[in-house]
Amino acid sequence: MNVLFVSLGCDKNLVDSEHMLGDLIDHDFTICDNEEDADIIVVNTCSFIADAMEESIQNIIDLSTYKETGKLKGLIVSGCLAQRFTEDILKDLPEVDAIIGTNSYDELLNAINIVLKKKGEKPVFKKELTGLPKDGRRVLTTGGHFAYLKIAEGCNKRCTYCIIPYIRGDYRSVPMERLLQEAKSLAADGVKELILVAQETTVYGVDIYGKKSLTELLHKLCNIDGIEWIRILYAYPEEITDELIECMASEPKICHYIDMPIQHCNDDILRQMGRKTNKIDIMNIAARLREAMPDISLRTTLICGFPGETEDMHKELLQFIKDMSFDRLGAFAYSKEDGTVAATWDNQVDDDLKQEWVDEVMLCQKDISLSNNEKYTGRQLQVFIEGKLPEDGVFIGRTYRDTPSVDGFMFVNSDTELTSGQFVTVNVTGFDEYDLIGDVRL
Repeated sequence: MNVLFVSLGCDKNLVDSEHMLGDLIDHDFTICDNEEDADIIVVNTCSFIADAMEESIQNIIDLSTYKETGKLKGLIVSGCLAQRFTEDILKDLPEVDAIIGTNSYDELLNAINIVLKKKGEKPVFKKELTGLPKDGRRVLTTGGHFAYLKIAEGCNKRCTYCIIPYIRGDYRSVPMERLLQEAKSLAADGVKELILVAQETTVYGVDIYGKKSLTELLHKLCNIDGIEWIRILYAYPEEITDELIECMASEPKICHYIDMPIQHCNDDILRQMGRKTNKIDIMNIAARLREAMPDISLRTTLICGFPGETEDMHKELLQFIKDMSFDRLGAFAYSKEDGTVAATWDNQVDDDLKQEWVDEVMLCQKDISLSNNEKYTGRQLQVFIEGKLPEDGVFIGRTYRDTPSVDGFMFVNSDTELTSGQFVTVNVTGFDEYDLIGDVRL
């Protein structure tokens, strides 16, 4: 039985997909990558913002055509869209044969069995958003040398723009012993870089241990043989403690890199967003990180066009970006999501203006990134090789400054053949706005 998997959205969703793939492999299903060969197609969806929902829906519609042109017997939808819009999917997407919610991905085998029998109503699996799906085998889709380690599910923050707590539930930490066992298993399979993810990594452990336990987890992960890099994403600025900073600075395996989403800098906007920081707090936290680790790479994300944002607030944000000189930065237009507080407000910003502000932010960051990259010319950096571009004759890799899929690359010239998963020292010889160029030194 051939199963095709399509995983959309964030890295946290990807981890869920990899667990579902593990379940399938354990039960003798064959994973295929050709739609025409698929007996079952699973689409693990995203619905964080409108664009993500549209992508999910379009994938469902496009893939459903293989019921006519291929051998497709069942189309199953899982993930955030399935959790959030169950009734709409049942009503408006008759092509879908089963629905699996965000906390029920361990029900995939049951869903497939019911779909294949073609009896009764279409199955819907939606457990309460408490607890965690059962642990199980995981099949990596990232190439095998790096992996995301999802340390928690859900979120207790109730930012006024965000739908995630309503489709993922409250914050639920994964027990430390389960994470350590998973990390050891990943290392045994050849994983060298762990990327810690959650809706928020910095409050890990509060719900089950009664205190922030991220630093304890990090120290234990650093003791695992085979793991060489550990990277932290989704660290809310107000939750970054001196203890965490000291841990990052003192543990050689932890990359001097942190993803710290701030969303804006204007105090009024931050307050309306329901964020727990202000501009001064953000500046102070960044300063503490840079003081402890002068080479740290700071990444952030911003929302443009939040309800009530004015031209002056936008200009304040542009100046803040210049003053802070973030190493990595992403921006997206505010998306009005039904079910969130901000969606009910009257002072919505015009869509065209929102996108104009996004473009201005990214143009501003482009110049900053170019200037920051120039500083690395002539320096040596450790590079994690991920592949080769045969047509150009160069290898491609990442430095400690680069998270897969969202940051830049190092393009490496080498007379010696390099392999994926290999760490090499590279002499930086050139740069552009987002990437570095260098020669290998073995």
